[in-house]
Amino acid sequence: MKCSGAEVLLQCLKKQGVDTIFGYPGGAVIPLYDALYDYRDSFFHVLTCHEQGAVHAADGYARASGKVGVCFATSGPGATNTVTGIATAYADSVPLVVITGQVASSLLGRDSFQEVDITGITLPITKHSYMVRNVEKLPEIVAEAFEIAASGRPGPVLIDIPKDVFMTQVEYRDEPVAAEVFQGEDKEIDITEAAEYINQAQRPVIYGGGGIILSKAYEELLRLSEDGSIPVVNTLMGLGSFPRNHPLSLGMVGMHGFPEANLAVTHSDLVIAIGARFSDRVIGAVDQFAPKAKVIHIDADKVEIGKNKEVHLSLVGDVKNILKALVGKIEKKSRSQWLAEVEGWKRPIAYPKDTLTAKEIITKANQMTGPDTIVTTEVGQHQMWTAQYWQFQKPRTFLSSGGLGTMGYGLGAAIGAQIAYPDQRVLHMAGDGSFRMNCNELATVAKYNLPIITILFNNGVLGMVRQWQMHFCNERYSETYLANTVDYIKLADAYGIRGIRVENIGDFEKALQEALSERRPTLIECVISKDEHVYPIVPPGKPIHDYILE
Repeated sequence: MKCSGAEVLLQCLKKQGVDTIFGYPGGAVIPLYDALYDYRDSFFHVLTCHEQGAVHAADGYARASGKVGVCFATSGPGATNTVTGIATAYADSVPLVVITGQVASSLLGRDSFQEVDITGITLPITKHSYMVRNVEKLPEIVAEAFEIAASGRPGPVLIDIPKDVFMTQVEYRDEPVAAEVFQGEDKEIDITEAAEYINQAQRPVIYGGGGIILSKAYEELLRLSEDGSIPVVNTLMGLGSFPRNHPLSLGMVGMHGFPEANLAVTHSDLVIAIGARFSDRVIGAVDQFAPKAKVIHIDADKVEIGKNKEVHLSLVGDVKNILKALVGKIEKKSRSQWLAEVEGWKRPIAYPKDTLTAKEIITKANQMTGPDTIVTTEVGQHQMWTAQYWQFQKPRTFLSSGGLGTMGYGLGAAIGAQIAYPDQRVLHMAGDGSFRMNCNELATVAKYNLPIITILFNNGVLGMVRQWQMHFCNERYSETYLANTVDYIKLADAYGIRGIRVENIGDFEKALQEALSERRPTLIECVISKDEHVYPIVPPGKPIHDYILE
């Protein structure tokens, strides 16, 4: 049958199982949105307020569901507005297919209205990108794009389509299209040496990252830890891969890791790194990270092996399959002396008195919601407090920008997660600085009546930057005071969203209970002290055992 290129694209998306699209129309994609009008029964299109919000929403949808997120944007500024969202997904290995419109083929290279080389701009932050010149190649390109986005180490793929390609009529055959993607050698991995390392270790630690979640290896991780009595520390992206209430869980490791997590790594004789990349925010001073330990690195991406930390043994491949083979060779041990030593490193963290604290807020919210609650965050102090104190029990319940540290990420991600799971509770944790960046997406929350609860930590400053200025810049507070000039309750009301301001834990509990029972969009503004800081904190460039506690 004869179809336009736009119809071919939509047919190809249906074949990939896509039923949800996030986007924003514009000149170059008018033919695509015109075709979408006839596919309203096939796709739920979410119109956001900004293209960056659309990509963050597609990202949140992908992280929560495990599916590939899909986003549409027009050419020029529409395309460039996607860049931060694409870079965010690339840094955290999130599978996206971002489809941008482009000026007509005859206008390319002429500095035409709303023309940018978006494939060139995004080259370093995509797994692959395409400029579609021939509509007949579109089915093959779409199939490849989804395969590349989801396979191996996931990531974003961009498809740029000129306006005339959307409009060109072509004979379309509804036939299976094989994606020609090189997957690498399929070889059997010998895990014998790794098992020997683990069995001989006296003080082993598992260092678990986001790759465990991506490969669905949480059951294998649990068995490896329990059989060997091996404590587990997690990266920010790895939270939820191992139950935080488990006796062997030490929580997050690194710059804001608790003493027991950082000291366990420092004094270990074996670090088993699984789906983690030895980020600078985790390892601090490289030569003093686990200085007496051998390191086993298990990862899907061979590029990460030895990139940031020298390793003694590497196993490259599907993390789930490697762990499945490994646990069968692990000797069951109690390692009681090592675990007792780790337990002895736990230290209380000091917090301000007589004020509402972030720890109280997060602990209370965690207690009042179930383990299936999906929590999204912005970036800053509230992000680290959430990572420290929320007891994540399940994978894909913590959505946060780790690698890029994108302020303004959380609200879009919450929208995507809520649409992926309309019956689950979604909490959006935000600092006032981050919230200001993309708070326009409250209009999207209101439009689709999404029962997202935003918990806004309002301290009137850019808290994390100010904390660094206090510790490392002799309290020279330069441009981190926001001033309380925004009435966030009136702002929420302007969007038709209920807003509640609280200044004590009793009022917060009451406000959250009302929001949970009513299942309507709600913003709870929590007034906290600007002097409440994130502890521990490891000074930049210092080893992770050299932390500040107060």
